[in-house]
Amino acid sequence: MVVDGLITDENSSYTVKLSRTIQEQNAMPGKLSDATVYITDEIENSTYLTGMGDGIYRTDSIGFKGIVGKTYILHIVTHEGNEYESEPCLMQSVPEIDSLYFTKDQELVNNGTETLNGIRIFLDSKKGDNNKYYRWDFEETWKFKVPTPKKSDYIDEDTFVPVDMVNEYCWKKRKSDEVTIHSAYSEQAERIEKQPVFFIATDKSDRLLMQYSILVRQYSISKKEYDFWDNLKRVNESGNDIFAIQPFPVISNIHNLDNPNEQVLGYFQVSAVKQKRKNILLNDIVGLNLPFYHYPCERIELALSDVPWPKFAPPLTWDGLYSMYCITSDYYFVEPKYIQGTNELEKMVFARPECADCAVTGSLVKPDFWIDEN
Repeated sequence: MVVDGLITDENSSYTVKLSRTIQEQNAMPGKLSDATVYITDEIENSTYLTGMGDGIYRTDSIGFKGIVGKTYILHIVTHEGNEYESEPCLMQSVPEIDSLYFTKDQELVNNGTETLNGIRIFLDSKKGDNNKYYRWDFEETWKFKVPTPKKSDYIDEDTFVPVDMVNEYCWKKRKSDEVTIHSAYSEQAERIEKQPVFFIATDKSDRLLMQYSILVRQYSISKKEYDFWDNLKRVNESGNDIFAIQPFPVISNIHNLDNPNEQVLGYFQVSAVKQKRKNILLNDIVGLNLPFYHYPCERIELALSDVPWPKFAPPLTWDGLYSMYCITSDYYFVEPKYIQGTNELEKMVFARPECADCAVTGSLVKPDFWIDEN
């Protein structure tokens, strides 16, 4: 059994994901979609989660909200009648994130043989009530522009129709998969200062070419949950498989009530959450003397005479050139180019799909929170 669940004090629906490990290392885990899943508190109020399919169970965003100071237990009953239960989890308060900021920085990769240049995002947090263990995750969103947007559809050599919408600008989104945790050095709650959140190598992606936004969430966790994430982080850094024999025990807080010896993977997380967003513009990066990302894209402009062609074959036509690139080789036709001052076709322009249509790698839907600042 693999359990991934988190409840907070946000006004939102909470999700629990259930699956089962299988023997083949590279195979997809089996989703567990026929279980009964519910949450109880210390006075035995019960909240049942709705199965959404594919091993996903959700609470009603109106009917249930985590409350700081309450204790919650996750219950799972499988179709076969096996019962699983989490340990009681106290929802602790968490302080506000004071600020998010970035500085120019470097990071070593490939066992220290390669140096990446870029920016590192940090946070400062206000002092909490009695918080000594923290975890952070984040969600990135950025706007990008394809270098060779498709502007026309090819009908025949005499007919080119402008596309209804040029898919030039889109947004990409990514949720963090890093384990970022902190343990206070003293017995007293302390203010978090200059906590590293994320490093961005400026020449390895298109994140910082227009406008970038990061939403950071801060959680207050228990010592046991801290140990869980710390050991999981060590497993990841050692290159091992979580399902193999571990050099570090990744102990779950969920157990099979009928078979205590069964190993359960994952953790039922309970915490209040605070979040803060930071926008970074291209102009914020320009003066830092950092390398910038260049799309691995080629704009191909071809006249009929540019294409090597067998001497005794029928002459190459514009239809033939279009078929060669857009049907046989899966390129996009971008636009025609005419001899200056005439309507006579001189060249046709082609590009790879990911270089001509931003919707191939991103979304045309502007995020609700997004405000263009450039």
